[in-house]
Amino acid sequence: MANTTAESTSPPYPVWFERVNWPGMDEVHQSGIRVLGPGDPGDPYRGIEEAKAILAGHSRFDGEVMDRVPNLAIIARTGIGYDAIVVEDATERGICVCNFPEGPTIPTAEQAIALMLAVAKRLPILQRQLRQGDLASIKNHRAVELNRKLLALVGFGRIPRRVATMAAAIGMEVTAFDPYLTDEQFGSVTRAPDLAGMVASADVVSIHVPLTPDTRDLFDREMLDLMKPDAILINTSRGPVVNTDALVEAVSSGHLRAVGLDVTDPEPLPIGHPLLGFDNVLVSPHVAAWTTEAKGRMLAEAISQVLSVMAGRRPSYLVNPEVLERAGLSA
Repeated sequence: MANTTAESTSPPYPVWFERVNWPGMDEVHQSGIRVLGPGDPGDPYRGIEEAKAILAGHSRFDGEVMDRVPNLAIIARTGIGYDAIVVEDATERGICVCNFPEGPTIPTAEQAIALMLAVAKRLPILQRQLRQGDLASIKNHRAVELNRKLLALVGFGRIPRRVATMAAAIGMEVTAFDPYLTDEQFGSVTRAPDLAGMVASADVVSIHVPLTPDTRDLFDREMLDLMKPDAILINTSRGPVVNTDALVEAVSSGHLRAVGLDVTDPEPLPIGHPLLGFDNVLVSPHVAAWTTEAKGRMLAEAISQVLSVMAGRRPSYLVNPEVLERAGLSA
């Protein structure tokens, strides 16, 4: 990779955008950025070769893709997760990888609560029945109150902490499991001593963990079987954390009351997939963070990190700090 310090590059900086329909793009064009991309179905990375920076969504960026971009200095994620970026490949090539942990916190927490409320109140079913004029079924409507129900949070980072605050406000009891935190970091939320025991006792389980080798298929048949009959499962983290075949079995058997998903495996779900056919499963297509406000924040922060690297400075949220010296950046 070419040297990326301020002495070796000058604006406008060519930046490849995985998506170019961001709110605030007018400001981007005025910030010393020359917009490249996006790709197309024939080549998702079309036009990436001359970029000095990449604004990455959910596409995979590994060594093969990076080698198409000889002057690449930074891959900036516009959200928190970077599981689709092979960080080791980037570090080996002297490329900074950045994310924005704060960006999706508010909308993703709101989406988790929205999914929880929607499936507890059976809103998708009610709308379908109303559209069909099925008044007999509507008269048999049975929802569930979340007040005084136990919410179990799997992971307790920024997003689930906000979920905990909102859930407590509607009267839910909240517990959380996260082996990487100290007792003090749980604050007023009850710390669960083990995941299996927490899942077995909860009325609602909401998943908020990154996708790693340890969390892939974390919710397999065994874990789902531990859940109480008529419990609700919410996942706004990453699709592969929940084994799809096991989830289909748990829903089709009637073991779970309802499921709310913003993420799936595969993603998006193909037309006709079993999960799209259940009345008690509500799926949104990984759009929890796609609010106008959050998109503006994430774009602004990603551009700020790009400009920092172009100026030879350390970016705000550097995932691979070991790259600093090799990339020629000041601390």
